Amino acid sequence: MGKGGEQGGEQGELQAPVPTFSWEEIHKHDQRADRWLVIDRKVYNVSQWSKKHPGGFRLLGHYAGEDATDAFRAFHLDLNYVRKFLKPLLIGELAPGEPSQDRGKSTQITQDFRALRQTAEDMNLFKANHLFYFLHLGHIFAMEGLAWLTVSYFGTGWISTILTAFILATSQAQAGWLQHDYGHLSVYKKSSWNHIVHKFVIGHLKGASANWWNHRHFQHHAKPNIFQKDPDVNMLHVFVLGDWQPIEYGKKKLKYLPYNHQHQYFFLIGPPLLIPMYFQMQIIMTMIVRKDWVDLAWAISYYTRFFITYIPFFGVLGALLLLNFIRFLESHWFVWVTQMNHIPMEIDREKHRDWLSSQLAATCNVEQSFFNDWFSGHLNFQIEHHLFPTMPRHNYHKIAPLVKSLCAKHGVPYQEKSLLRALLDIVGSLKKSGDLWLDAYLHK
Repeated sequence: MGKGGEQGGEQGELQAPVPTFSWEEIHKHDQRADRWLVIDRKVYNVSQWSKKHPGGFRLLGHYAGEDATDAFRAFHLDLNYVRKFLKPLLIGELAPGEPSQDRGKSTQITQDFRALRQTAEDMNLFKANHLFYFLHLGHIFAMEGLAWLTVSYFGTGWISTILTAFILATSQAQAGWLQHDYGHLSVYKKSSWNHIVHKFVIGHLKGASANWWNHRHFQHHAKPNIFQKDPDVNMLHVFVLGDWQPIEYGKKKLKYLPYNHQHQYFFLIGPPLLIPMYFQMQIIMTMIVRKDWVDLAWAISYYTRFFITYIPFFGVLGALLLLNFIRFLESHWFVWVTQMNHIPMEIDREKHRDWLSSQLAATCNVEQSFFNDWFSGHLNFQIEHHLFPTMPRHNYHKIAPLVKSLCAKHGVPYQEKSLLRALLDIVGSLKKSGDLWLDAYLHK
């Protein structure tokens, strides 16, 4: 009886095959309340889990109904740990006759890219140099101290005040690049340690929100320069970007602003206002609306420290003006650096490309130098950063030659520019898009 029972149990298990699905069926599940993902040929229903996802519910929606294997590997440090959360969501597998890649994505490019990632792992390029990050944090603290010493020793005259503001703006910009590293989990092996230090750097050193940054920035990485998916190209009708949007706006006779002059008014409402106006208000409102009290407490600690330090010198109103002037300066730095790699590139609707092709279409590099590395927080290696977002930034230059070779093999354009050329291309691309809008608006 015992043997027969065991055999019956085994037969029962064998008679329950794993459900299989075609890509045609999977593609249908790409709605807000109905989301399936494919990871390593396994099909997961993440419809409910997406609400709990640390990266925000929108992020999973960007890959709903398609293969998300390379994005999954790119964003997570401990894949085995994350798979524990995926296990209850498993509903089946791809049917045996279905290709691993959907919508005609290149299987060869995908396989070669995954081989390159394995090579990077074998070269220990995902291992951080902690001395590098310690020194980077140290030089931020040094600038904070230098700013206080400047106003303390020289007083609150115009020259010393402006010098103090520039020093603090530099500190803020560098803290911004540093929080970016911790936010991408690229410093410590354990995600929890990265999260803790991330909250300290972005909260206490900058007065911003880690969760706000995560939800916004990971969407950008998942689908860079894709309308409706990348929040960085959602310009709220202020700018028209790329080639498709301006023509579409022009055909529909949409004219919220004179877009043919956007390359000119960009200097007035882009770099000067993004951080002190738009981001500052959005961050505060997001923390309050979402009741994100932990991030709010970290942000309050920044404002408390700043005002305790500078109210004795400038008074309440003067300290407020100083804070906003610092953010005005930092905003210029931030906008030019972050947009030089993306705005001149392809900005379009979803095309469902493989990971390598989608990231290269939306990113370009700026030549390496000690200044460019420091000035941009190594985001001059934007291509490598987008392909391997958890890689410590000091290793980008080591993987870059291998990425170039892979791109050359498959005919994928790999753009690298001088810093000046990259900055000028921002204005040039805005002018090109504005001209496309005007032509469609007047003649079509």
